[in-house]
Amino acid sequence: METPGTGALRGVPILLKDNIETADMPTTAGSLALVNNAPGRDAPLVARLRDAGAVILGKTNLSEWANIRSSNSTSGWSAVGGLTRNPHALDRNTCGSSSGSGAAVAAGLAPAAIGTETDGSITCPAAINGIVGFKPTVGLVSRTHIVPISHSQDTAGPMTRTVEDAAIVLTAIAGSDPLDAATAEADARKVDYRAALDAGSLTGARIGVMRFAMGYSAKTDAVFEASLEAMRAAGAVIVDIAEGPDMETMGGAEFEVLMYELKHDLNAYLASTDPAQVPTRTLAEVIAFNERTPRELALFGQELFLLAQSKGGLDDPAYVEARATSLRLAGAEGIDRLMREHRVVALIAPTTGPAWTTDVINGDHYAGSASQMPAIAGYPHLTVPMGFVDGLPVGISFIAGRWEDARVLSLGYAFEQLTRAMRPPAFLRSVGEGEALAPLLAPVEP
Repeated sequence: METPGTGALRGVPILLKDNIETADMPTTAGSLALVNNAPGRDAPLVARLRDAGAVILGKTNLSEWANIRSSNSTSGWSAVGGLTRNPHALDRNTCGSSSGSGAAVAAGLAPAAIGTETDGSITCPAAINGIVGFKPTVGLVSRTHIVPISHSQDTAGPMTRTVEDAAIVLTAIAGSDPLDAATAEADARKVDYRAALDAGSLTGARIGVMRFAMGYSAKTDAVFEASLEAMRAAGAVIVDIAEGPDMETMGGAEFEVLMYELKHDLNAYLASTDPAQVPTRTLAEVIAFNERTPRELALFGQELFLLAQSKGGLDDPAYVEARATSLRLAGAEGIDRLMREHRVVALIAPTTGPAWTTDVINGDHYAGSASQMPAIAGYPHLTVPMGFVDGLPVGISFIAGRWEDARVLSLGYAFEQLTRAMRPPAFLRSVGEGEALAPLLAPVEP
């Protein structure tokens, strides 16, 4: 990413996920209910990008409502934007919910995009599209004027072709926002993330391998093992960690939190919009809109919206307990404990498996990922390309504690410089056309 002139991003085109408000474009979250939502205001992170000289190129498609409407959805589809396709193989999924941001950067449409994540929505599409994705510490980047899911877990972050580019963009967008209480410490905590990158940061570093966060893709695990050998050769001390926290209890508690906060936070956002542009003023009204709009429910339903609508307020003891449980298991008894007991500076695992074939009938075929603990705890999570599985990219995750964003980026940068695993997509119609698989799919000549 070239950055001439005084602004760190002067002249750099950047795409925004279509749940981030800009003064000059509608912000739809992929929903026809918000198709006219143009309140004429920039989200603070957009204002920071403009101040740094960036050119806002446009909005990217996303999994509708950031993939919180249905548990049987097709990632990368929205009623407004249609289906986003993976540029490595067009019949493969882009993951979500920052689907268009990941695909656009991979396809070379822009050097950088902004995604948002509640749990995996930056890191999964980044890994599956073969680019860098960084979910910052929650509270480092403002969430004001971004269509929300969860004030506990939501954050925006950069999606780029290199770790250096991610660091440049993060430096531009990080900072406190008086309208977002979570960012109160951001000005004091932020640094020049590009200047903090060190290609030698793996040397002597103790890195914890989350063995309990693997096993859903044997071929991905094989690429990951080769990555561990490369890190060992570079002087890293690799420490196996066999057991993590109670993931089932943690996941159940997280789900409860998201359902309660979705209702509360989305209602608050809708109330901030112009009623002449957005007639649906509450989650309940969005549900009713979907029921009378055939395109919205043609491929999958809204059972998560319905469940969220049934929840009480944030003073409900069930919500309070769920948040305390999920945060404890992911943070104090999760990432914090693992790093302390094993004396490591970061945790790593495969980010997720390779892209699955898009299936608009049955929904996603999603095997698992490393995103849940850092998402719940609000800790930084970086994915970097580590290689390919039958022509499809896979990523490696670097995770650490709260406000350890610079360390995570530096370790990922060192890995990137060591392996140089990123390569541009071939825009194949199917993965079967690639050089890895095409010979195996052809008949043997007699």
